[in-house]
Amino acid sequence: MTSGRSKQEILDAARSLGARGDRASMEELAAAAGVSVRTLYRRFGGRSALLRELGCRPPPGARERVLEAALELVGRRGLTALSMDELAEAAGVSRATLYRLFPGKAALFGALVRAYSPWEAVAEVLEAMPDAPPEKVVPAVGRAIAAALAGRTALVLRIVHEVLKGDPDTLTGVKRTMGRGLPDLIRYLEAQMAAGRLRPLHPVIALQLLVGPIVVHQLTRPLAESLLGFPEPTEQVVDRMVESWLRAMAIGAPAKSASSGGTVDEDGRAGTR
Repeated sequence: MTSGRSKQEILDAARSLGARGDRASMEELAAAAGVSVRTLYRRFGGRSALLRELGCRPPPGARERVLEAALELVGRRGLTALSMDELAEAAGVSRATLYRLFPGKAALFGALVRAYSPWEAVAEVLEAMPDAPPEKVVPAVGRAIAAALAGRTALVLRIVHEVLKGDPDTLTGVKRTMGRGLPDLIRYLEAQMAAGRLRPLHPVIALQLLVGPIVVHQLTRPLAESLLGFPEPTEQVVDRMVESWLRAMAIGAPAKSASSGGTVDEDGRAGTR
């Protein structure tokens, strides 16, 4: 196997799977493309993003239709105001089918978080290369986050807003579904810092420094494209952001604060020279 193939060469090779490509595992896709599974994750960020680029999108079933309709309705009105009857009508399913799939708002919101937050895709990346160095893992994580947010950043931020409101159904749903991805990434960053591969910093701050710019880019990209003619592909932008993060987190990198030329110590506390 080789990792030197371009994205287009990988896509062309993976298309040899034909109609069953939408059901193929990452191992099967990697074998068809003649590359490693790690290479697929580095190049595409996750299975769903790869399948989208292959054009493999089967007609949505009842569950997918409900989640797509719920994302739109929650994005417009919030979870508390969501009517399950209206959701069933919007998704084209019966009320009985809706409650069979999601027996309450907590279950529905938990499924929304799993389906549309980037953390499931991040978990897939980390499971594929748990011991790989940050230079390989973090770019794949960045691409996975960007792919998960593509075209729906504002709606995903509305989900975050719902979490911050503290509605009991929302919190119950989140607690059931946030055990993967986010804590996995924090543990990975902690382990890499302990191993001396990343500069010591509170892992939550390191996480925010990585994810924040990607979210802002996805949120403002439509405006940048329409008003400024911003041409650079999202993948290249994300790769540059990740490169900057890796340089800042490298051992021995200076940790200057954004104000008054101060420094930030290894625990993320501001100081002065």
